[in-house]
Amino acid sequence: MSEEWTDIEKQAMKDRAKEFRDARKRAAQDPLGDMMNKISAMPEPDKSIALRVHELVMAAAPQLNPKTWYGMPAWANEAGKVVCFFQSGQKFKTRFNTFGFQEAANMDEGTFWPMGYALTELTPEVEQRITALVQQAVS
Repeated sequence: MSEEWTDIEKQAMKDRAKEFRDARKRAAQDPLGDMMNKISAMPEPDKSIALRVHELVMAAAPQLNPKTWYGMPAWANEAGKVVCFFQSGQKFKTRFNTFGFQEAANMDEGTFWPMGYALTELTPEVEQRITALVQQAVS
């Protein structure tokens, strides 16, 4: 296994560093618009999936705030901590998108629980599961 970062991983780190440096400037801007621009730039089907995930997250937990995180859509709590995120599979050249959770999410189930889910298609069952997971995350 190579210990060097790929160009895509380096770009994601640069995106995050820029987000961090520009945090004060972005506070005066529209974080939802920033996130929507990132989603709009995604190729299909990731774009449609990300947009629908955004709709599901906001319906399940309207108290979360949309933002970008490492250049990807994310939703944060009132303290600014990321609760959940969407990662485009095509951006990172993987065969699936990821819908995941961060430490601020209330996902604890004993001593072992999932924090990320592979997402290739949104079916009614998957949409229901995402809704339930987001509601648990903010409970």
